[in-house]
Amino acid sequence: MGYEWDFSYVFKNQNILWEGFLGTLQIGLSSLFFGIIVGLAFAALRMSKYRALSIPATALIEFLRITPLMVQLFWVYFALPVLIGVRLEPFTAGLIAFSLQSGAFFAEVFRGGIQSIDRSQWEGGRSLGMTSLKLMRRIILPQAVRRMIPPLMERSFELIKGTTQMAAISYSDLLYKAMVLSSQLYRPVEIMTFVALFYLVFLTLVSFGMRMIEARIEHAQA
Repeated sequence: MGYEWDFSYVFKNQNILWEGFLGTLQIGLSSLFFGIIVGLAFAALRMSKYRALSIPATALIEFLRITPLMVQLFWVYFALPVLIGVRLEPFTAGLIAFSLQSGAFFAEVFRGGIQSIDRSQWEGGRSLGMTSLKLMRRIILPQAVRRMIPPLMERSFELIKGTTQMAAISYSDLLYKAMVLSSQLYRPVEIMTFVALFYLVFLTLVSFGMRMIEARIEHAQA
């Protein structure tokens, strides 16, 4: 006997799924914002001339990049509250975990972009009497940022995809809402198929938008 598809269950509960999508956007964009800030801080510490700062920063960055995100997410949600004595909401725990791991990857992007600038430009700026801050702002960063954009876009895309793991700690994102509806309505085929197709379209549009931005930057550099 063939399965009878009925997507009316999806359309009848589209408001619930829409709320889940808004939750996905909230955690994704918030983690991206704070991840960039954390990444800048990590990069500055790692590139510090003081080994007391650079060595611990390097070790932390590598730890965050190598260990699985799900492990970090579970540790922040389940273990950290035991240590600090404060229960964390799923959004807060996810924001911490996503921001730290994405920050570690962003830090390497920032460091790589800055260090890719030829040393002669550093030396030339210093010979003109520029301070390190002015040299960085006027000469190094404008060139480095252009080189950072493609890997930053790639990491941002991976971050957005990774937000589906928030469902594991009962955060009300799109996947979690779909899982709850599937268990309540006993129609997992239609609901999960819809979610898969929705992510396909959404992430394809995001990827296309990122490629357009990269193309415009490359055109501006030409």
